[in-house]
Amino acid sequence: MNLKLMLEGVAGRYGKKTAIVSDDLRLSYTDLDETSNRAANALIKMGVKKGDRIAMLLSNSPEFVIIYFGIVKTGAIPVPLDPKYKVGELASLFNDCLPKVLVAESSELEPLVPVLSGFKSIKRVIELGSKYKGQFLGYQEIIAASSARRIDSEPAPEDIALLLYTSASSFRPRGVMLSHRSLVMEAVMSGDGYQQTDKDIMMLFALPVYHVFGLVAVLLASINKASTIVIVPGSGISINSFLAVIERERGTMWLGVPYIFALAVDMAEKEGIKNDLSSLRLCASAGAPLSVDIIRRFKQHYGFTLMDCWGLTEAVCHVTCSSLDGRGKPGSVGKALSEWEVRIVDGNGRELPPNQSGEVIVRGPIMEGYYNNPQATAEVIKNGWLYTGDIGVVNEKGNLFLTGRKKETIIIKGQNVHPSDIEDVLSTHPKVAEAAVIGIPDELRGEVVGAVVVLKKGEIATEQEIKRVCLENLASYKVPKQIIFMDSLPRTASGKIDKASIRERLSIPPLFPEVAIS
Repeated sequence: MNLKLMLEGVAGRYGKKTAIVSDDLRLSYTDLDETSNRAANALIKMGVKKGDRIAMLLSNSPEFVIIYFGIVKTGAIPVPLDPKYKVGELASLFNDCLPKVLVAESSELEPLVPVLSGFKSIKRVIELGSKYKGQFLGYQEIIAASSARRIDSEPAPEDIALLLYTSASSFRPRGVMLSHRSLVMEAVMSGDGYQQTDKDIMMLFALPVYHVFGLVAVLLASINKASTIVIVPGSGISINSFLAVIERERGTMWLGVPYIFALAVDMAEKEGIKNDLSSLRLCASAGAPLSVDIIRRFKQHYGFTLMDCWGLTEAVCHVTCSSLDGRGKPGSVGKALSEWEVRIVDGNGRELPPNQSGEVIVRGPIMEGYYNNPQATAEVIKNGWLYTGDIGVVNEKGNLFLTGRKKETIIIKGQNVHPSDIEDVLSTHPKVAEAAVIGIPDELRGEVVGAVVVLKKGEIATEQEIKRVCLENLASYKVPKQIIFMDSLPRTASGKIDKASIRERLSIPPLFPEVAIS
């Protein structure tokens, strides 16, 4: 099976059924299939071939879906990127994956236009919008001029259908290669796990489809099950406005990150719920730790249990999910889905018995590896098992509890941030001698970025002065919320900065509170 056949099969059976709703636009499955054929034929006419990388700087939109399927139908590889990245971050990623084509909205092209000529791999730019009309190819024009005929060739199941850059540093990128087979398997598992059908209305809000959770669990799983996807723009839309769309469209499923559900709880407690949400049957959270308190308060106000799922980009999407009937163990991210195995191992890779803490490793439809980085791949895939870098415990009933992280990652509103990105930028400030970046627990966001800075001898600087260099070079969510000045940084016996000691000195509480496991 491949994604091309998946969409064509659903379009053949459910052609007139609405696939995507966005504002006043409604696309049927036939519309989606035929328009993505037009996108594919346009790309082929441009010289795109199997294996070419196509970079996408697009927000949630019907065009994202059309272009994504158009790319995979050609056998090329979509590379969805975060539109909030600054030029330096994008340059690092472009230089890693060497895209042949860039597809972007006008607003995302603006900062790139002066430097685009420096990226020799990019032969064509497709613009969604008209700000640079005549300078770049217009999306609407190429779609209108292209044929809707199907592409004859079929991608092989093992062909790469997605290249996603994960929580590793943007400046030291690790591109996760996901195959057609793995993506289809995970879409099927996700839909089955949620008991999703063609009667479901999936709400897509504040969960970017350039992120694996939005792309796989929302988009691909919904298409596989012939559900309808309602795309609600995240920018400038309040929770109240979103709930009004659920009522209007009779939404049945809502997937998101803990931050969004925390906002929903906060809104309910302050303002009450003014909309009829009786159509909703399932809400599920993933992407970051979900507190037991949010689950409790969500049920109190919305009437049913918020499901908690866990996974990672290297494992395609989610590996575990709490019980659909709400009877799961509080604090647990649930049990493994049907095609997944989960083990807890010690530092030597030996499996540990139930209720003992160790690294979580998984086996199933994992990534093919990191793009052009066999050494990094070998560090995390051993004998067919993916070493996740998360620390956890599995109880006697198979429920997984996350208790910490071995890998150095900060998760902000479900978005993974690597501290070295920020440390690299801070080190460029002429007044900074050294810096260490840590995650600080935050009730609403999960974590925020904190930077501990040591200034060069005789220098004086303000928080805003230090933040400015980050604002100029990093996506906004990576910019430290707190700058803490210290005379020196503690170090381990081997000379590395001791971040555990920093956390102790600053009395920063643990991110993962203790929960009852047995």
